[in-house]
Order: sequence, then structure tokens, then C-alpha cells
Amino acid sequence: MAKTVSKANQSQGMLMFTLTHSKQLFAIGTLKVREIVPYQPTTQIPYSHHHVIGTVTIRNNTIPVINMPAAIGLRPIQPEEYSSCYLIVTDCLRTVVAFMVRSIEKIIECNWKSIESSPQATGKNVFVTGITRFEDQIVQMLDVELLLSKIYPQYESNTIPMLTDIERERLKALKILLVDDSSIARKQLSDALDSINIGYQICNNGVEALTLMREQATKDHPIQLLVSDIEMPGLDGYELAFEVQNDHGLSKAYIILHTSLSSEICTDRALQVGAHEALEKFNAGDLIKAMLRGAELLESKDKGQATELLV
Repeated sequence: MAKTVSKANQSQGMLMFTLTHSKQLFAIGTLKVREIVPYQPTTQIPYSHHHVIGTVTIRNNTIPVINMPAAIGLRPIQPEEYSSCYLIVTDCLRTVVAFMVRSIEKIIECNWKSIESSPQATGKNVFVTGITRFEDQIVQMLDVELLLSKIYPQYESNTIPMLTDIERERLKALKILLVDDSSIARKQLSDALDSINIGYQICNNGVEALTLMREQATKDHPIQLLVSDIEMPGLDGYELAFEVQNDHGLSKAYIILHTSLSSEICTDRALQVGAHEALEKFNAGDLIKAMLRGAELLESKDKGQATELLV
């Protein structure tokens, strides 16, 4: 099938910055960024995480400031260097935080399909989710979700709703695919389903997911419930949903997109490309309830088709 560009593809740039004196480039997607401000003096918080240097007040909001290089395992920015640094205020995982970086390089348009996934050999807890190039320099895309989960561990635990036997069996009967380029998000998704003994397959990105779905469909074992991140290198969640809905062999799948971004725009665009639901990461209860709604809809469609055959 010819490649179709998603009509609802969000315009997202890449914010590049440095964390070390070596000028190695790091980046995050601009949809996570609220604003960029010069460093402001912070107020220390007793018993806070050792990478949180304090809080600042911006637009009447009290925002924690994270020493970003320290948080990902590099040499921390020292107090005497703070005044020359910048704060990137982000909205991610339903939390507003400011990351302190050494310098802001530039914001550029980005071909997200050209971003390569981080090599698996680098390990599970590496904070880099993708790698690309800009003017012959390597740019490392940071996994903000994983970073925040290390500082605020509560992101790793969410209450799983109690399921009836009927609900559990309804989910167990489905072929479920989970897709996310963030290692912490994949762990959250898999932990949520493992805790209620629901089987699933998992992919690291949209390209892998689309390939797997097509392979499963040719074997007459199509994926019935797709849970995918929106922001991914190669093929984002919007495009994945669009491709699935425009492929006759895949289009019966119930699609749930989820994102760490806090935006109604994300939800609107998700529905435009054919997703059935869009959720903010990460609430295990919300996810399981959405999956149950999908299972119920799929079951009702199967019953409707069976009735038509009898008639």
C-alpha cells in the first residue's frame, strides 16, 4: 500500500540544547515545552530529590527546577554556573517542571521519520529514546518520561481497577498490542496488564507495530486492540492510527492513543485520524477502562455480524 501522510499530523519541532561543556546536542519535542526562560534564583525545598535544586515562580505557578545533566548521569551544573543557564519549562505526565540546561541552541523543524530508535544494546535505563543528526552533529532525543519517573517514582505505580471475571475474560480473549518508544512507558503498560494476567505483544515504535500488525493479519490472527504512544520516531501514533484505519486487513482494531502531553489538541487530532480514544499518560485505571470499552465494542460488532449471517 502506498504511504499516506496523516492529514492530522501535528507540526512539532525539535528544541536542541546542551548539558555539558563539550557542546553535545540533546533535544526534546517542542510539544512538551511551555516556555524557555533565563535561570532565576530558586527557593530550596527540604527533603526534595537531590536533582531538584529548588522551585521558581513563573506566571504565578510554583515550578520545581531539575538539574537536567545530573538527572541523566552527566556532570551536574554547579551553583556558580547557574546564572548563565536556562530553564526549559515543560508540561509532561500531567506535571509542570523546569529543566535547567547549559545553553539553548535552536528550535528546528524535524523530520521525525528520520529519527532512529536508541540501540537496544545501550540498556534499559538509558535516557535517550532516539538519535538523529543536525549539520553533521549527533542529536540525542531524551526520554523525559523515564527521567521524571526516576525523580518522582509515583509515576511507576497506579491503582489497577478490580475486574470481574467476565471483564477479565473479555480482555484475555483479545489480541492486544502495546506500542511506545519510552522504556518507562512500556514498563508501565506491561505492568498494568501483567497485574491482571492479560496477555499482550509489545513494540518499541510505530514502524515495528505496523509491520507486526500486517504479519498477524496475513496469518489470520489480527491485532484487535492497539494501545499506542503518539510521539514516536519513524512513525508517530497519529500516522500509525491513520495507516491502520486505511488498511482493510487492520481497520477493525480498536485504537487507543496515549500521550504525556497535556493538550486537548492531541485528543482532537487522535480522533481525526481514526483513533477511538485518546488518554493522557499514565493512569492504569483509565487505560484498563478504555480497553474494556474497546472489548465491549468489538464484542458487540461480532454479535452483530453473527446475527446478519443468521438472517
